[in-house]
Amino acid sequence: MAISNACAFVSSCTSLEMSAIEFYHMNPASIDQWFPVEQQLKYVSLLQGRVGITRRRAEYFVRLWAYLLLKQQQELDKRIKQPLTQLELPVGFVPCSHREAYEIFYAHKNNGRGSDRAAGLMIDQLVALGLIEKDFDGNTTCIRIRSLLLNPDESTNTVQSIQLVPDDFNHRIDTIPVANFLAHAFALDRNTTIAPHKIARILRIWAEQYPFGMRVLRRCDNQQIVGFYAIFPTTRESEKNFFLPPRKSLYLLNSKKETDSFKIALPGDPHCTSIFIRAWRIGTPYQQKVNICQFLEDAKTTLIRMQSDFPNLCDIYTMAMDPVNEQLAFALGFQKNSYNSQRSLFWMYVPLDKYLAINIEQAVSVLQID
Repeated sequence: MAISNACAFVSSCTSLEMSAIEFYHMNPASIDQWFPVEQQLKYVSLLQGRVGITRRRAEYFVRLWAYLLLKQQQELDKRIKQPLTQLELPVGFVPCSHREAYEIFYAHKNNGRGSDRAAGLMIDQLVALGLIEKDFDGNTTCIRIRSLLLNPDESTNTVQSIQLVPDDFNHRIDTIPVANFLAHAFALDRNTTIAPHKIARILRIWAEQYPFGMRVLRRCDNQQIVGFYAIFPTTRESEKNFFLPPRKSLYLLNSKKETDSFKIALPGDPHCTSIFIRAWRIGTPYQQKVNICQFLEDAKTTLIRMQSDFPNLCDIYTMAMDPVNEQLAFALGFQKNSYNSQRSLFWMYVPLDKYLAINIEQAVSVLQID
């Protein structure tokens, strides 16, 4: 009897070990078995169209999320109902090597593309997008899911029911939240890492010089900032920068550049004719037409107010940092202010009077945003 029980115990242990080994070396087919593709696509669709998130990145992120959840559930010896119908956030950090990430991202592809190194680079991209956090202690890479996505069946209604309101930028309470917000946004747009503390310093400088062009979009329920724009009048000496390659005159996007090429004009300057939209952003998942129109109408009000300080304003310049904002700018009447159409980053221009006369809701209606 003792021998029989011992054999049963050994058999049980062996089965558990084989199950663990099979899980830790899970191939993408196993993920699809536990979390079906049709369920994955619901999450992918929520992510697609957001700044910096391509379909490929969205797919990899969802698969990684499912894998980490399943792995943690098994490590905690929890029963998992198969198949999963929705994803929960794993608790804290979960170990995940680049080899595991490779199997999640690439092993199911028949073209043989991908490698451990490519998987590591993809992990870094997901970190830059703000979807995950990574911790490496010198031996083990651990990942924490940071997604703010709600469940697909309830996210749309929940987000749309949240009321947003434009408000003045308050440098005492808004500087740090907006700095983190913009650091995240720039990382998405150009794969550029910018320290939030540098942006915080710049925001405070701007607020000292001309605070009236800085506005935020707040949630009414908790006052959280979900949008920000900064519109500044520029000095006559700064206007030449709008005709130079953007990379030679940008300030925020180059973490090593400490001198701002653009100077803010002082109220009453009769030579100030140009407006520079230095930032314009609504965060996910609030990039809906109703919110975009509300923020654009607020920008109109700000521009009209600025005309009382600068009566000769007539030109607006900006640059599209990503395809979504580029399409939005074109819909609002902006055009390229560059003869080199091959540049991925370029100045865009619209006459102030033309922008103030545009029907925002009608212009935005042609875009596929919601």
